[in-house]
This record gives sequence, C-alpha cells and structure tokens, in this order.
Amino acid sequence: MLLREVGVLADWIRGALHLKRGPRHKVGGGMHVMIVPGFMVADNRLRLLRMALNAAGFRAHRWKHGRNMGATADVIERIDARIDHLIAKSGGPIALVGWSLGGIYAREYAKRFPAKVSRVVTMGSPFSGNPRANNVWRIYELIARHPVDAPPIEMHPAAKPPVPTIALWSPRDGLISPESARGTPDERDREIELSCPHMGFICAPEAIEAIKRALVENVPLRDESPSP
Repeated sequence: MLLREVGVLADWIRGALHLKRGPRHKVGGGMHVMIVPGFMVADNRLRLLRMALNAAGFRAHRWKHGRNMGATADVIERIDARIDHLIAKSGGPIALVGWSLGGIYAREYAKRFPAKVSRVVTMGSPFSGNPRANNVWRIYELIARHPVDAPPIEMHPAAKPPVPTIALWSPRDGLISPESARGTPDERDREIELSCPHMGFICAPEAIEAIKRALVENVPLRDESPSP
C-alpha cells in the first residue's frame, strides 16, 4: 500500500479535470475555511484543493506558516494568530480542514479555542491509537527532532474537540493506519470512508467532494453526558 502512493499522479490529473469541469452546485455559502497542511508540506501543495473549494462557494485560506516541519511549542499560538486575522475578516468562527498532521493541529486548536472554530475535518490524520501506527513516524522523529509520542507541546490527539468533528479515512491509505485515521465513535462525531491513497486526500475528486459535504452537512455532536 505504501508503494501504491506513487500512483497519486493519476489522482492529481483526475482532480485537475474535475476542477476544470467546475462544481455542479455552489454549496459553500461563503463559509471561511482554513486548510492546514500535512507533515513536510506547505500551502502551495494544497492549491488545487483551495481552488476547488473556492469554486464551490467556500472561501478557502492558507495557514501561512510555511512548511509543516512537525509540532513546535508555539504551533497553537501561531495558528491562533492566523485564525484571529481570518475572524476579523469573516466576522465569525472558521472551519478547519487538516491533512494528516495538520488535522492533529486542527483538533488540538479546536479544543483550546472552540468558540473560534465552526467544525473540524481531518483527512487521514492519525489521531487515534498508537502514534507509531503509520509508515512515517521514523522520518518524523528524524526531522522534527522529538519522539512522535512526546512533542514539545501538550497534545491529546484522541480526545474529541467540542465542535462537529468529521474524520475522512481510507482503507487504501499507505502512510497512516486506517484505524488511526477513522478513530472510535467517541473520538469523532462522524467518519467518512474514501477509496483514495493518503496523498490523494488533497486532490482526488471523491476526496474533494467528501470534504465539501463534511463542511456543510449537519453533524450533531455526540452526547457525552452519562446515561441516566
């Protein structure tokens, strides 16, 4: 499955053609969305996804913090500064879409500042289970210079944010364990299964359409109160 990730070029081509055809319906309604890149990825890699969301009536924004080189002590503060800037423009909370590690950031940010976040959508993000249940943790530790399970900031990835939280995952994911990206029922409000590889979450037409749906569909929060 890891080797199949190299076939993502076909998904990029399909995604570009899908964008060229244009959306059938503009469902975004002007919703402001910030897309958080995955590990070792910068905003430019997410351009096709931003263009597709903009074409569908959303207002998609970059995170503007360069290449995501791993968790840092100030990553939440840097995201907060960007969110405050976007809220000043939008007048309301921002939807967060995070790819892979970017989804972990999105979940953590929403736990700290739920009033600033309308919902969280993760794409192949390893928030559940063992943090080494993936094919990239060794590379992560080499580049980020800290153990994958001991980042320089307090994080509890499996704890669900108090906002609508949707997890996109794929059994064809060659980098992240599908179980880690899907999570358990108490760790997210909804899960959506796709059939793309990990690198296809940001370009495959089926992934783009799933992101649009996840952003606009009514997703009730799971009742976390104890049973009577």
